Amino acid sequence: MADPKGFLKFKRQHAEYRPVCRRVKDWCDVVVMRPKKVSVEQAARCMDCGTPFCHWGCPVSNYISEWNDLLYQGRWAEAARLLEETNNFPEITGRLCPAPCEYSCVLGINDDPVTIRENELAIIEHAFAEGLIRPEPPKERTGKKVAVVGSGPAGLACADQLNKAGHSVTVFERDGKAGGVLRYGIPDFKLEKGVIDRRLTLLKKEGVEFRTGTEVGTDYPPEKLLKDFDAVCLSGGSRAPRDLKIEGRDLPGVYFAMEYLTQSNKRGAGEKYSEKDIIAKGKTVVVIGGGDTGSDCVGTANRQGAKKVIQIELLAKPPRERSCDFPWPKYPMLLKTSSSHEEGGDRKWSILTKKFSGDASGVKKLHCVKVKFEKDPKGCPVMQEVKGSGFEIAADMVVLAMGFTGPERGGLLELLGLEFDPRGNVKTGPDFQTNVKQVFACGDIRRGQSLIVWAISEGRKAAHYIDRHLTGKTALPGI
Repeated sequence: MADPKGFLKFKRQHAEYRPVCRRVKDWCDVVVMRPKKVSVEQAARCMDCGTPFCHWGCPVSNYISEWNDLLYQGRWAEAARLLEETNNFPEITGRLCPAPCEYSCVLGINDDPVTIRENELAIIEHAFAEGLIRPEPPKERTGKKVAVVGSGPAGLACADQLNKAGHSVTVFERDGKAGGVLRYGIPDFKLEKGVIDRRLTLLKKEGVEFRTGTEVGTDYPPEKLLKDFDAVCLSGGSRAPRDLKIEGRDLPGVYFAMEYLTQSNKRGAGEKYSEKDIIAKGKTVVVIGGGDTGSDCVGTANRQGAKKVIQIELLAKPPRERSCDFPWPKYPMLLKTSSSHEEGGDRKWSILTKKFSGDASGVKKLHCVKVKFEKDPKGCPVMQEVKGSGFEIAADMVVLAMGFTGPERGGLLELLGLEFDPRGNVKTGPDFQTNVKQVFACGDIRRGQSLIVWAISEGRKAAHYIDRHLTGKTALPGI
C-alpha cells in the first residue's frame, strides 16, 4: 500500500485548468499537467481499505490501489506496465473518463476520494515521455484474419487485443482518419488529436492495418468481408441522434450536436467537409441537452465567438451531494460543472421546448415551458408541464445534444441480416456473437450509448470471445 497516513497528510488536489481568458482563444488542452511531486503525494492518499471498491466501480477493473502504491514508491515503469494490463488507452480515459472508480473510493465515504483519473494520466504520460511505451508486435502469427468495423475506442481496444493474440487485424473506418468519436466527436480542448495519433502509430507498428475512407457495406461488400476474414467485429457505435420532432424543427440554424462538433473538428484539422459552415460567431446559441456532449458544444461555441450561450435541460437540476437514491458506492447523479461551463454561458433546468419559430433566414425563438416530475403509483417519474409557465428564448442557432437512440440502421447491419434487441441495439449472445456466424459486435452498437471506458471494456471482452472462437482457447482476459 501507499503511505498508511497519506490520506491524513494530503488533501485532494483537483485538476488545474489554464486561465479562462487564455484558453477560450485557442483549442489546446484546458488541463495543466501537474508536477510529478504532486502526483506522488496524491497517490499516497490511496489507503489500505481492505476491499478496494474502486475496482468494482471501474469497467476495465484497473489495478488502482496497486499502481497507486507503485506510483507513491516512484516505480513509474512498473506502474505503467500494470496500468496497461487492464486498460488499452489510459491516456484517453485519464483525460475523458468521468471516473466512476472515484465515486466508489472508500476514502470518499467521509473525505474527498483519491484523484484516480489524474494519477492514471500522470503515470501514462510519464511512460510516454520516458520512452517506456514502445511497439510490441506479437512474436508469432496465428494465420487467422479479423476485420474490425469501426475505429472508436471499442474497435481499437478489440483490435489491439486480437493483434496481441497473434491474429492479423484490419480496422475499417468510413471517415478519413481513424479514431471515431474520439477524433470527430470530442473537441481538441478536451482531447488533442495528437494523443490519438500517438497511439495509432503504435498500433500500426505492432501490425494492425487501417483502411480509412472505406464504408463496409458500400465500398466493401458484406459477402466479401465474410469471405476474406475468419471473424468480423462490428464496433460502429451508437450514432443515430435523438431528434426533437416539434414545429419549426426544419428551420435553418437547428443542428444535431455531432454535426456541429464533427465539422468543428474537421475544420481544426484542415479536413474537407461538404456541409454548409456551422459557425457560432456573433450568435445567440441555445444548446438543448445538459450532458457532456452539450457541454462540449458550449465550449466550442465560446471559442467560435458566440455572443451568448444558453444550455437547457429537461430534467431537474441535480443535487451537489449524494442523495438517498444514490448511496455510496453507486455512481451518483450530481451537478457537474465542466471547464466549458466555467468559460461562460447560462444553464437552465426543467425546461421543455414546445416549438421553434423563425423565418426563411433561420430560427429566431424557442417556445418553452417549465416542467416537473412526479412519481406515479408504481414509483415511475412522470413529466408534467407547469401551467402558465410558458416563455420564449431568443436564438440564432440551436444545437440538439440529447443523446443517441442506437446504431445507424440500414447499410451493413441490414445487409448482414442482423437481429436487434428491444432497445434497437445489435443483439448478441453472452459471447458477443450476433445471429450471423463469425460476426461479433461490441461497444455502443451492442450496449447502447455509454462511457468510453465501457467501450474499451466491451472491446476487450469481445476480443476474448473472438480469440476463443478462432482457436478454441484464449489467453486474453475476459474483462
